[in-house]
Amino acid sequence: MSDLHKRIVLIAGFMTLFMNLAFFLALNRVYPWVDHPGFFVAVGLFFTALHVLLIALLAHGRFARWWVALVALAAAASAYFMDSYGTVIDSTMLDNMVQTNVAEAGDLMSPAMALYALAALVMVGFALRALPTSTPWKPHLKSLSVTFLASLLVIVGSVAPVSRQFASFLREHKAVRYYANPGYPITSVVKFVGNSFEQATAGPLIDIDPGAKISEFPGHKELVILVVGETARADHFSLNGYGRQTNPELAKRGVVSFSNVSSCGTSTAVSVPCMFSGLGMDEFTVKDGLKHTNLLDMLSSAGVQVLWRDNNSDSKGVALRVDYEDFKTPDKNPVCDEECRDEGMLVGLENYIDKHKDKDVLIVLHQMGNHGPAYYKRYPKDFEKFTPVCMTNELSKCSTQEIVNAYDNAILYTDHFLGKVIDLLKRYDTTREAAMLYVSDHGESLGEYGVYLHGAPRAFAPKAQTHVPAVVWTGPLFEYQRSDLMKYKDEALSHDQLFCAVAVAFEVSSPLCTRTYQSTMAGR
Repeated sequence: MSDLHKRIVLIAGFMTLFMNLAFFLALNRVYPWVDHPGFFVAVGLFFTALHVLLIALLAHGRFARWWVALVALAAAASAYFMDSYGTVIDSTMLDNMVQTNVAEAGDLMSPAMALYALAALVMVGFALRALPTSTPWKPHLKSLSVTFLASLLVIVGSVAPVSRQFASFLREHKAVRYYANPGYPITSVVKFVGNSFEQATAGPLIDIDPGAKISEFPGHKELVILVVGETARADHFSLNGYGRQTNPELAKRGVVSFSNVSSCGTSTAVSVPCMFSGLGMDEFTVKDGLKHTNLLDMLSSAGVQVLWRDNNSDSKGVALRVDYEDFKTPDKNPVCDEECRDEGMLVGLENYIDKHKDKDVLIVLHQMGNHGPAYYKRYPKDFEKFTPVCMTNELSKCSTQEIVNAYDNAILYTDHFLGKVIDLLKRYDTTREAAMLYVSDHGESLGEYGVYLHGAPRAFAPKAQTHVPAVVWTGPLFEYQRSDLMKYKDEALSHDQLFCAVAVAFEVSSPLCTRTYQSTMAGR
């Protein structure tokens, strides 16, 4: 084995010992260390050998130093986010990172990250200074063969004594393997790049709902404000029975809160395009979503005037073909202090509505909402009702109660914002069929089982990340009133219903929704 591959073994061992805390903590929850010490050692050897294979495969000549350095940096960054927030670095999380703006990225940085960066620098320095810059092909291939054979022997030797446990582990505990660092993050990067290439080379858009048209009778025009919430949990809404009064304003306004709604995904990058896609969560992928038109396109082509106002990162490709306004900076948003507030998106809306008084109007407001981990930044200080609050983005430094207090204060501010949305709509009580629909994109983990934030693969995501609030208010002229909606209050619903619910609100004849309804009835 050459000096290059000996050093790769050392680096892989270093990563196993110092970059896999989240992995071994997850493993310990399934196979406690005190009961399975041999299995713990076997798993450590197994993944170290796999990582040796992964790194050695592309490490040759001058590229070897830079490849190892890149892997080291990726491992340190992945370890920071997994250890600090319990997140999994998969292709969806990478998509979130790419789409995160500077302010959101800043909320994720902390002094603790410097320790991980230091560990990365140690490995990078070792790689750049100690690894050879050039190796002839023949001896390299010979050494590579020896390294591969030795790694395979370690894999077999580690698995054989505990093969029964390994079979169970590999078959039943896929979620634990997602924390293996740097293996899973690197394979996720490969998947992400492949998906991005497919999206970049996609052909013309496919019409999701050809033939959709407005079928309303002459009369009042519709005015609907759809609020896309951010990171709100249904079980932290007092409308749904939460012990704290987090919805005092909505409670005064005769809304209907749907208590059993599931999100399409666990991240904005998936949930937002999914809920507007019409494909349904079982069929949706981000790639397929970008290939099709969406709800906003369908409504616009049917004659509805559509406006998207954004105080979050962006629309995730949903509002590319409709009116779009960015409210994340004081240049556009007049309600800014420490950061620009969601209620700033309401300024000037009446002018927009009046300008289009002869058309049906849909306005989408994309909130900053409860975006973490800096929950304490998500509301003006006047809304700091629940104290003490976590005043840092390093959630592991705060008590659970401090985190929950800050989070609930942000929910309280969303309640205030939604109350103002309804008050704006009430000004059109006598001239338009007005309604507000609020639904969050996904939920949030607040430290349960050591997990924070969101973005877990949906297959094993905790309910905290998928159980979302949904609230409806309707004006006196709207076709569906509170009494009509209350019958669905506790039914199992999901983001899948959004497409057709909005289509029905605008009295759009939709072939897609007709097929969906027929399929649903046939399945009953």
